[in-house]
Amino acid sequence: MDVKVIDLPAVSVAYLRYKGPPGAAIGDFWLEVFSPWQQAAGLQGRTTYGVGVDDPATTAPEEYRYDTCVEIEPGYRPQAPARLAELPGGRFAVASFSGTGEQIPAAWGEFFGQWLPASGLQMDARPCFERYPADYAMDPATGVFACELCISVK
Repeated sequence: MDVKVIDLPAVSVAYLRYKGPPGAAIGDFWLEVFSPWQQAAGLQGRTTYGVGVDDPATTAPEEYRYDTCVEIEPGYRPQAPARLAELPGGRFAVASFSGTGEQIPAAWGEFFGQWLPASGLQMDARPCFERYPADYAMDPATGVFACELCISVK
């Protein structure tokens, strides 16, 4: 796993919350709910984030929360159901990911279960997230996409 430890700036975001079982339904939420909202709000072509609010290993599937976020400028006022938040900056371990939505849980598992313990670093209380570039694209034939997995560390 290719990981670098870097400082990331704090980011203001607008987000929509998904609640339900982790897995394929989150990808459906991105495509069917978040992306149309992002386009209607004029927020396309910006860095986006996926924030797992809960640990899927310890949260009942029906209670699991995941926020789909997009960077915004100061003063942006969202319309409901969108909300505002700030992703805190600081030191993060960042791993490159390329694969399908079905492969991302295993990548997170390797990152948390193998790389983090071997690194000598510890996760802190800031949220971990997926970061998608402004030019994000998914291959429609294969479902493959690229993003960065970001773990807050101390």
